[in-house]
Amino acid sequence: MPLVGDALLRDADIYVDELFANAPQHGSTLLCANVSRYVVDLNRAQDDFDSATVSDHPTAPFAQPRGVVWRATTDGRPLLRRPLTFTALRRRLDTYYVPYHAALSQTLESLREQYGYTILVAGHSMPSRGRSLHMDVGVRRADVVPGTRGRTTADARVIDLVDAHFRGVGLSVRHDDPYKGGFSTTHYGRPDLRVHAIQIELNRALYVDETNFQRRHGAFENLRSVLDSLVAKLGALDLR
Repeated sequence: MPLVGDALLRDADIYVDELFANAPQHGSTLLCANVSRYVVDLNRAQDDFDSATVSDHPTAPFAQPRGVVWRATTDGRPLLRRPLTFTALRRRLDTYYVPYHAALSQTLESLREQYGYTILVAGHSMPSRGRSLHMDVGVRRADVVPGTRGRTTADARVIDLVDAHFRGVGLSVRHDDPYKGGFSTTHYGRPDLRVHAIQIELNRALYVDETNFQRRHGAFENLRSVLDSLVAKLGALDLR
């Protein structure tokens, strides 16, 4: 694979699992992916690919270099020497994608049955500035970007609590910009069915040195504490 330098770390949701590691202590269920999005992106639809990624599939109307399988990094470097066959794609999906979403779906349904509703917090991280294949190239991003597809994937009380929580600790918040929420937020976020989903993109500059990807001592622990408090607040929210 023609991968160069630190792209793997830069394109990962680096340390997000550690930032949310204490969530179970507040009564939440924590589900962590253990596969790189270069292999399969769990936050994309299964059919999000084109013929440049999968050779024996008709070309999609718009080429997508970062679909369910990425064929380019966020700065445009190639990740595939050649397109996958549909059989190879299916193997990746069956090995990683299908089990992950089965576990997520079953967990959400179990919690909804138990409590009457459930809240999905999809934790992600983002570069502090947009990269070459992003829509916001070079633009300094907010500290936190909650994604709810225009406030449609969660109850307003969830969205407003998240907004107030981060602003209350002095962080800047910008909703749906540049990320509106990926597949998981869109697919599972059904407030009418008492499933509320919100994607939370954390600016990596808050907790990581973006030149070497080392945790920023002190800042990392502070952000984890902020997230601990957020999870506790969401757990105490009564949406019945």
